[in-house]
Amino acid sequence: MKTYLLQNEELKELVSKLPGWKIISNHIEREFTFSNFIEAFSFMTKIALICEKHNHHPNWVNIYSKVIIKLSTHDLGGITNLDQKVASEINVIFET
Repeated sequence: MKTYLLQNEELKELVSKLPGWKIISNHIEREFTFSNFIEAFSFMTKIALICEKHNHHPNWVNIYSKVIIKLSTHDLGGITNLDQKVASEINVIFET
């Protein structure tokens, strides 16, 4: 898959395609809340495998039962189709 920056129309559609994600400056971000640290860490482990598969790694923070994920393609300077794909896969993991 060739990675490219999303353009204005694609960015507008992004929010409806990715429930829970917000566009903030040049990245997309979502906060996930779990009932405890073990659930949050388990989620992060699953996400790490997805990210490694795509060779695309998030900026993320874990505070006890909360995980905040930020996705951006630094090489291209913004939000790309790869960020969208990874975020979509993260949503699937969270919903299952």
